[in-house]
Amino acid sequence: MKSIHSLFILLGAGFSVAGSIMLFNSSELKKMDDNPSVVPNAVQSSFSFNTPVWNIHTLNFAGEKVPTDDPEVIERIDREVVFNTFRTSYSILIYKRAARWFPVIEPILKSQDIPDDFKYLCITESELTNAVSPAGASGFWQFMKTTAPSYGLEVNDEVDERYDVEKATYAACKYFKDAYKKFGSWTLVAASYNMGMGGVQNKINEQKVNSYYDLYLNTETHRYVARILAFKLMFENPSKFGYHIKNNDLYPVLPYKEIEVTNSIPDLVAFAQLHNISYKTLKLWNPWLRKNSLTNTKRKSYKIRIANSVNYEKEQSKINMYYAQ
Repeated sequence: MKSIHSLFILLGAGFSVAGSIMLFNSSELKKMDDNPSVVPNAVQSSFSFNTPVWNIHTLNFAGEKVPTDDPEVIERIDREVVFNTFRTSYSILIYKRAARWFPVIEPILKSQDIPDDFKYLCITESELTNAVSPAGASGFWQFMKTTAPSYGLEVNDEVDERYDVEKATYAACKYFKDAYKKFGSWTLVAASYNMGMGGVQNKINEQKVNSYYDLYLNTETHRYVARILAFKLMFENPSKFGYHIKNNDLYPVLPYKEIEVTNSIPDLVAFAQLHNISYKTLKLWNPWLRKNSLTNTKRKSYKIRIANSVNYEKEQSKINMYYAQ
């Protein structure tokens, strides 16, 4: 997040992008008022920028150099940069969210020896939200319900740890490690997160090449790593893309306490009230709680997040009575 500094101002930063403005004089506006079907004459101005704003000689993903001597690869990345740079409302929100969530994701990637660039894969997957895809993939890292348990995530009617950012990040790291053992390339690991390890391996076998950039893939996977690289470029060089972001415009990391629960909670509304927070706040901080109760017959340990302003000690007696039920 060192490179994020201010509210987006679109300046037309360095790519082949066209824009236009239509100017009407007062008589033309009068004609439109009198007869809405009249189409006025317009003066249209177009502009285009052609100089790339990145250093193509140092472009890499997870330390693996991008083949910048291949025009198709450069144009593929250019397309994603142009698209995301000029979709300003979308990009503004991602910058704001990243200030809150990168400090959670980055230390986990580091602790698991996963390159830091994979945080941009998370943007590509979910825009740093607990999104749900049409196919049912859910959470920041978009795990499928059938796949999540194999990477250590609990998924049932009441608990869905795909929506726990920390646990889902650890699960994603397990996938990345498994895929790296298979491919020996972080770029192919990223591609396989979109296409599946089996899908990527089949393409490698069919086409007799072992570089992501040399593979002929479906459109989504073909664009996938380029999209990740586009976000990396934009986040590492915001001013070059015309973005000026102030720290106080970003979403801050919110402080919280974790309360360990080993009993069942029959009513999460009552549980929230015991901790002087609303049910809405409880659900926002713990989106992995999917129902109004937590049945915990196996007495598993769960950590529930509570806003740090809650005076836990003051409420201890009520809480102890509640847990004794």
